[in-house]
Amino acid sequence: MSNATVSQVPAQSAEMLPEPAVYVEGLRLKYPGEERLMFKDLSFSAVRGEKVLLLGPSGCGKSTLLQVLSGMIPRATEVPMKCEAQLVPRSWGYVFQDPDTQFCMPYVDEELAFVLENLSVPRDEMKERMQAALGEVGLDLEELHMPIGHLSQGMKQRLALASALLLEPEVLFLDEPSALLDPEGREQIWSAVKAVSEGRTLIIVEHRIEEMAQYVDRVVLFSPDGVILGEGPPAAIFAEYERELQAYGIWYPGVWEDYAESRAGRELFAPVDALGNEAGDLLYEAALPYAQHGETVIQLADFRGMRWDKPVITLPSAEVVPGQFIAVVGPNGAGKSSLLLSLMGLLRAEGTYVLCGEEVIQGRRRKVRKKREQQLRQIGFVFQNPELQFLTERIGDEVVYSLLVDHVPPEEAKAQADRCLERFGLKGMEARHPYQLSTGQKRRLSVATAMARQPSVLLLDEPTFGQDARNTFAILEMCEQLRRAGTAILMVTHEMEIAQRVATHIWEIREGQLTSSMPSPRWCTGTESGRETGGANGADETRENLTGADHRLTGVNA
Repeated sequence: MSNATVSQVPAQSAEMLPEPAVYVEGLRLKYPGEERLMFKDLSFSAVRGEKVLLLGPSGCGKSTLLQVLSGMIPRATEVPMKCEAQLVPRSWGYVFQDPDTQFCMPYVDEELAFVLENLSVPRDEMKERMQAALGEVGLDLEELHMPIGHLSQGMKQRLALASALLLEPEVLFLDEPSALLDPEGREQIWSAVKAVSEGRTLIIVEHRIEEMAQYVDRVVLFSPDGVILGEGPPAAIFAEYERELQAYGIWYPGVWEDYAESRAGRELFAPVDALGNEAGDLLYEAALPYAQHGETVIQLADFRGMRWDKPVITLPSAEVVPGQFIAVVGPNGAGKSSLLLSLMGLLRAEGTYVLCGEEVIQGRRRKVRKKREQQLRQIGFVFQNPELQFLTERIGDEVVYSLLVDHVPPEEAKAQADRCLERFGLKGMEARHPYQLSTGQKRRLSVATAMARQPSVLLLDEPTFGQDARNTFAILEMCEQLRRAGTAILMVTHEMEIAQRVATHIWEIREGQLTSSMPSPRWCTGTESGRETGGANGADETRENLTGADHRLTGVNA
């Protein structure tokens, strides 16, 4: 429902003075079931050729505003709204937080051809244009006729950007296009955007601002309740609103260092042999100390995860013990997500897989599958795409359901769920459908659902994607609490601050192989053996390994 004066942007020549490319005035919007307005009399505009960054905490309405500016709300997504006036660009491209939501075709070449056909591009010119677009975003494929479902999430993100660029849009809306990419991929994406953005208007939502903060002309800073606090050049906004940036948990240059100085940060980043010595806000209840020599919870030998009867991930030998926090790193498409899916039983596996002292049986017979499902209930899992694991129609029921399945009494399950939702900034949204959340909020809900069960093993696939700083640190603090209580954690991440500051060990995956397994600097500085020997468990050797010739692909820095 909308009540506004809406007009299309007429074509303008490059010689004319800058005119508004997109704007909305007096915007009011409220999601069904919500008590408060997301936007109340909000006005925003951008002139032709301007590059604008929308910055604010997760859930403040940045992605919703992009959809309003493009006209998708309310035309494609029916959300009650009204505004005094609105200017919608005639030609625009959009890259969503979750690229799967915008693909129309099952194959890469078909997806790109769909765009070109709508532009009336002759068939004999299509292949060259497709290859050029994929090259701009750094997506190197063996063949164009490849199922999109076989691509990693990061590769899908690049494909989505390539599709948008083929439209040659006047205005480009970018909703965290680099969120799922490794450091090299992020550099490629922003280099591609800069190369094609001359004369175009860009409206960008991005939590990772280091690659492009100096590239944009203007930063618009939002408060948690969707109010514009200030706008101006990046340096001016970061200086003038430093206190608000810190209070709202917004990413800004130096946020990791500032957090490390806080009490929670000192506790989270503490060497492993010092954990538990300092009480603080991080631990809400007494947790068991980490057992350095506990029994293995996962033991693998000649383990292979299969897709279409071909191995996509291979581990000749690996062990995980209680209380380990393993950061799984590597370039996009290396097989990191396939590893977690194989351990969770969602990809067929071969070889030896022992979980909590019992071998996980393989096979397709009904009794075998049922037995395996029961064994794997000891694992908590967070998909890279959070929507894949939602089972209920209310946020309040989602966490409760996972606890009820584990036979937790209903009253206790409700109390645990309420605490978990409050911890992850979702309190007050219990009646909303999970699909109505922002991607960052969906991610927090999926993490809350997995963590509430306090599993023996926790598998997390990019859990901090789309999160502001406050919620990233909240997720890591919850991981640390579980780790200290004995949960073993495997987290796929492109965030190397997590790998070096929070994880105890680092696994590197390349081309479907576990190429290295080493203790992290945090572990090394915390164990006596690491300080004494400086060998396999030594910090110096670990840092040297992490900063070798291949660090540009993994993004692991000293």
